[in-house]
Amino acid sequence: MPQRRSHVAPSAEQSELAAALAALRATIESPTEFSPEAVTEAASVTPDVPDLDLREVPFVTLDPAGSKDLDQALHLSRAGSGFQVRYAIADVPAFVRAGGALDSEARQRGQTLYLADGNIPLHPEVLSEGRASLLADQERPALVWTFALDGAGAVTDFRLERALVRSRAQLDYVSAQKTLDAGDDGPLLLLGEIGGLRQQQEQQRGGASLNLPDEEVVQREDGTYDIERCHPLPIEEWNAQLSLMTGMAAAELMVDAKVGVLRTMPQPDEQAFTRFRRQTEALGRPWTKGEYGQYLRELDKADPMTLPVLEAAASLFRGAGYVTFDGAVPTGTSSRPPSARPTPMRPLPCAGWWIAGRWRSAWRCRRASRHPSGRGNRSTSFLI
Repeated sequence: MPQRRSHVAPSAEQSELAAALAALRATIESPTEFSPEAVTEAASVTPDVPDLDLREVPFVTLDPAGSKDLDQALHLSRAGSGFQVRYAIADVPAFVRAGGALDSEARQRGQTLYLADGNIPLHPEVLSEGRASLLADQERPALVWTFALDGAGAVTDFRLERALVRSRAQLDYVSAQKTLDAGDDGPLLLLGEIGGLRQQQEQQRGGASLNLPDEEVVQREDGTYDIERCHPLPIEEWNAQLSLMTGMAAAELMVDAKVGVLRTMPQPDEQAFTRFRRQTEALGRPWTKGEYGQYLRELDKADPMTLPVLEAAASLFRGAGYVTFDGAVPTGTSSRPPSARPTPMRPLPCAGWWIAGRWRSAWRCRRASRHPSGRGNRSTSFLI
């Protein structure tokens, strides 16, 4: 699901709070500027041109309004009684040469760091917001996932290919949601149907989603600060389901090929669940029956106590990390979602299925191991 972060509104950008955040940023000693060599390489490197040409597929991007680092695009269609989902990921590795200046800078950073007053990017903007970004009407190399879904939204087959693509339009969540609500035709007409089916699939595997609101720190006219919250639109949750489906497929390829990098999420211990149960009781919304995901899904979004319950539940999603493997798949234990009754918990080191450096590793796995037709998706954890 989309990760929510607090950020500073324009009204507070010149405030004492902004100055304090800037000072805090200086203390973390993270690189803020790219070397001239890295910037030059990002602006001049010639990417590998894929053999497969998918420029005729009418992909579109879907992001917050004003986004420039467009790293994914989608195309949805019906296929018999089911659906075909194409999910294109910007092929940044096509621009990065092993051992080069860009590679060195990326290794130093590890990932893009998101802060309340901005971010520290993994790659120079000339690459992430320009040459590699899936901007409308621009030809770009991409890693394209093609999924076959049955009528219930379950994955029956998928493939991963490097291809040349051209997005047709840059859509934003708010405008796209209005288009769908009005019943107008468009490239995202099937997103609600497919996304809803994927949400049902999540429920069936015991999945749990924390759809917390975005938080924006604003400064009032009297100089005081406040937090304004914006809850995710349905279209954001549907789109997140496609991203999750892709992450699970990438993880499956890596596990099958016995090489890759996986994002992991340790299963909370019984003490954490006991603390959460007590918090739900104190908030007047006790978790007394059913599984964890079922409890969260049944919370009333209009209830003012739902947000503090979700914020308390976020404590169970801590400890994310990464595991690398080459030749031996990390051991893990599949487990049912926790129920309201205390049960023994076992370690689950391979639970997350989100991928770090995911597309380069996933492509290597795709070449090493062909995915057998007809295999559905699988999950090993409720933390999905």
